[in-house]
Amino acid sequence: MLPALPRLFCLVSTTDDLTLLPALAAAGVDGFQVRDKGATTRELVVLTASVIELVAAYEARVVVDDRLDVALAAGADGVHLGASDLPLADARRIADAVAPGLIIGATCRDRAAVEAAAAAGADYAGFGPVFATTSKAGLPDPLGVSAVTDAAGVLPLIAIGGISAASAGPVRAAGAHGVAVIGGLWRQPDPLQAAKELVEAVG
Repeated sequence: MLPALPRLFCLVSTTDDLTLLPALAAAGVDGFQVRDKGATTRELVVLTASVIELVAAYEARVVVDDRLDVALAAGADGVHLGASDLPLADARRIADAVAPGLIIGATCRDRAAVEAAAAAGADYAGFGPVFATTSKAGLPDPLGVSAVTDAAGVLPLIAIGGISAASAGPVRAAGAHGVAVIGGLWRQPDPLQAAKELVEAVG
């Protein structure tokens, strides 16, 4: 049986204040996604293992962006794959052989992509960018809340892209299972307070 899919993912890199992670998990952040494009494989394994250790007491789930090998090596709960990463079907085959309970997420921009991800074995779709964001370069134009509604019902959707406490509620109401945040938490004056507001917003 798959572990419960988080409602609120906090993306984490080596530049973030890891000492806050236990408090964020205690406040109700139930998912952490390790994403650090500039880190080496070894650094990613160390970072992921650190995140797992810091939030383990709160039963929060930890997934790794892009790297199935790192997720498996560090003992993470899952992996999130983009279009240029290991193909979903291959990741599912490997995971089923060595880590049957592994959560696999896929980046999707529309309903057709969500349907394809489901057919390839994904457990959820990271859907976005819903709103404008500066957290990642090269993204398409914001999809808007209506796109969430259009894509809902195939896989659980984790909406990402410019999500804040103010917008998380409407995104959930539009059909998203949950949300993933970067700036909505780490770029706030008080990340812990922002986390509490996000937890309340996703309900």
